[in-house]
Amino acid sequence: MTGIMVSASTGAMNSLLGKLTTLMGEQFAKMKNLRKEVKYIHDELGSMKDALARLADVDEPDPQTKSWRNTLRELSYDIEDIIDDFIQNIGEKDKKSGFVRKTIRRLKTSRARHRIAGQIEDIKKLVHETSDRHRRYDLDKIIPQSSNVVAIDPRVKTLYEKAANLVGMEGPKKELADWLIDEEKQLKVVAVVGFGGLGKTTLANEVYQRLKGDFAYPAFVPVSQTPNIPNLLRSLLSQLGTQPPIDACDSHLIDKLRECLQTKRYLIIIDDLWDVSAWEFIKCAFPENDLASRVIVTTRSLEVATACCSPHHEYILQMKPLSNEDSRKLFFGRIFGSEDICPNHLRDVSVEILNKCGGLPLAIISIAGLLASEGPKEEEWEHVRNSLGSMSGTKLTLNGMRQILNLSYKDLPSHLKTCLLYLAMYPEDYTILRSELERQWMAEGFISKENGQDVEKNARNYFNELVNRSLVQPVEFDVGGAVTTCKVHDMMLDLILFKCKEENFLSIVDGSEAITEGEYKVRSVMIFGYSGKTPPLSKFKFLRVLFVKDHSTMDLTGMSELYQLRYVMIGSVYGLQLPRQIRGLQQLETLDVWNSSIPSDIVHLPHLSHLGIGYACKLPDGIGNMKSLRFLRGFHLNFETNSLDNYKGLGELTNMRNLFLSGNFEDQDAGVRRMDVLCSSLRKLCRLESLYIHTMQGCMDGFSPPYSLQRLYGRGFDWQHCWFSRVPNWTMELHNLHELQLQVDELLDDGVGILGGLPSLLDLDLWVRRSPKQMIIIDGRGAFPVLKRFDMGLSRASYLIFQSGAMPMVQRLGLTFNIDVQKQNGAGPAGIEHLAALEEVSARISCVEATESQTSCAESDFRSIVDRHPDNPRTLVSFAK
Repeated sequence: MTGIMVSASTGAMNSLLGKLTTLMGEQFAKMKNLRKEVKYIHDELGSMKDALARLADVDEPDPQTKSWRNTLRELSYDIEDIIDDFIQNIGEKDKKSGFVRKTIRRLKTSRARHRIAGQIEDIKKLVHETSDRHRRYDLDKIIPQSSNVVAIDPRVKTLYEKAANLVGMEGPKKELADWLIDEEKQLKVVAVVGFGGLGKTTLANEVYQRLKGDFAYPAFVPVSQTPNIPNLLRSLLSQLGTQPPIDACDSHLIDKLRECLQTKRYLIIIDDLWDVSAWEFIKCAFPENDLASRVIVTTRSLEVATACCSPHHEYILQMKPLSNEDSRKLFFGRIFGSEDICPNHLRDVSVEILNKCGGLPLAIISIAGLLASEGPKEEEWEHVRNSLGSMSGTKLTLNGMRQILNLSYKDLPSHLKTCLLYLAMYPEDYTILRSELERQWMAEGFISKENGQDVEKNARNYFNELVNRSLVQPVEFDVGGAVTTCKVHDMMLDLILFKCKEENFLSIVDGSEAITEGEYKVRSVMIFGYSGKTPPLSKFKFLRVLFVKDHSTMDLTGMSELYQLRYVMIGSVYGLQLPRQIRGLQQLETLDVWNSSIPSDIVHLPHLSHLGIGYACKLPDGIGNMKSLRFLRGFHLNFETNSLDNYKGLGELTNMRNLFLSGNFEDQDAGVRRMDVLCSSLRKLCRLESLYIHTMQGCMDGFSPPYSLQRLYGRGFDWQHCWFSRVPNWTMELHNLHELQLQVDELLDDGVGILGGLPSLLDLDLWVRRSPKQMIIIDGRGAFPVLKRFDMGLSRASYLIFQSGAMPMVQRLGLTFNIDVQKQNGAGPAGIEHLAALEEVSARISCVEATESQTSCAESDFRSIVDRHPDNPRTLVSFAK
């Protein structure tokens, strides 16, 4: 695909050729020798780039071709680094002039001419030798000659989001759940064992989601093949609501866990445990408290499963491959929706493909994702069949699984291969935020910018392609069906790491290993957790991406020298500080930090499009200059943190798509004036799609947003945060609104009518502060036509009535209310059975003054109301003290 600057197949060739073209421009006409040499380099690299592009389609190049390919890719990076260094050094001499003019001025000095001439000559020698090898080995003979919006396939959402309906899971799910909910009071450990890709994690997670509401302390932690035990223990403590000191030793973490769990009934999932020694350590954290606590371990090793359950080996569940019937259901459901829709000419070849998948769910889903992208072309399906080695009737092996996954990888276009390989940067079992990954791809130059295309939309298309092909696994969806977080199955990650090594694309450096001189040329650095002493950042001269997660000692001072830096994410709670000046980071596109002071010269970064700062950080004056901003988290409303000029400057940021407001107007009179200025600025943001209002307290009746919004979150975190007297009249103008979070003092019929009339509303989170004076009636006369999720907080759930035909598309209903000890109006809403599409009901019941008997009775009564629904939706009940 043209327009991509960097890829795994062609290295940095496209980006490099563009820069060489600049050096050959008319402005350099007087530098004849320079232009001549650069033109030779440009022409040679151009032809070799075409060869690299054709090589991307060769499945198994011979060793000398592979060697030449890898050398040429590395050469492209090295040459681009030299050119970038030259451009930067020229630019440092006179920042007030344009690039070309200041370059010519510098080249008039003998020292500068001598140095660039030497660099160009070195580059020419490298290119000449590489080109000679290309001709000497006659590599052309083995090289073959030769945007629309991509949405998430709705069948993928059905496959992953409705895990409870996954085929072949019902029997194992019931057996596992029965072991966990029996009457035995002693701590019980159960194990799920089986080959990778059989669905162990899916099964454990489904049972966990179903039962976690019955336990005081639930937690789910992945382990991985090379477990980091301290991080695992910290993750457990974090899920239990405790943050240990950064320097806490293992024994302290164990003691803290035992203290937390000693008096609570707990459900802990230890996912993907590989060896007995790790279990012997981890199990010390789980006290025998005779409260019917439970631990589930998933593993590929029967030895590990036996050790975990000893001496009760009857609690080992061995996963089996899917039956032929379930395999067909999974396969055809992913591609066509059901087997009935499969064309007749594909039925025989489908059976042969399924036989080669051996009943392995991951294999079936991967191949089905590949075939779904190909369409119903018989020759393509036959090619897939012929390319697969049979796994049927033999022991499942890593190589066999890799062969199936590799088929999906080879079918990818080169730009998607690059994006997939980049996922090796993340640790095993890491939950990846889609938006972060897309911005990292953009910073690396993996995303096409051809013909003025929106690079963010292209990045989203690439991501959706990988999801649709089942190469990454969705974890969370938004209400519109878009994937927001994902994971990579460990067997897919195994293939990705294998390919990265084969393609010389990236390498993983453990924190205990020394970094070699060559590794300082890397373009992305990701650090997860404490990793010991980190080399000075200034050594990573050509770095594009810096991602730091929970690292306590890293010195960021050298960051200001990394002139190629495009993406910085410091997700640390430990207060790592940015340099005092970062104006030199002229390529920076993303800066996301939480606990650092913000340099005042940030307003002079011309390409900064994504800025996220912590709620305690202060924005410098002059934000109106930051015209490229599309995302801003951390616009504070309190006077000490933000000036009135910044309130006005906000209206200059007309490219803004996502905005987060926080803080309070501390002076009432001045607050009214500032609210007017704020609303005036917001109305100028005609491209704004998402507006989030956090930690703001008090009435917001003077507030009004732009009508372009698709998402408005204006409730805060509790009853005291921002609220409106009634549903504002301007709400009815938000015709594009998909998601709304709103808190009102009282809800009247006209407010219900305004909300019900929003034509695009998919997700509504509505809280009512006062006890209603009248019943809240949701009628069935066309209100809320497309709403899929409805969450409501009110004093008594019994005030709510759903009439026949109400909310015809609602799948999830969530209610937060106080326990009604007197039972004056019933235990829950009336008419739940009228919600025709309902799949799940959750209730969070406040029981501050209720007895245990009253709490139990309230849960029973609420479940009885839900049981009236003919489709038996899933019911979750939790209590808050």
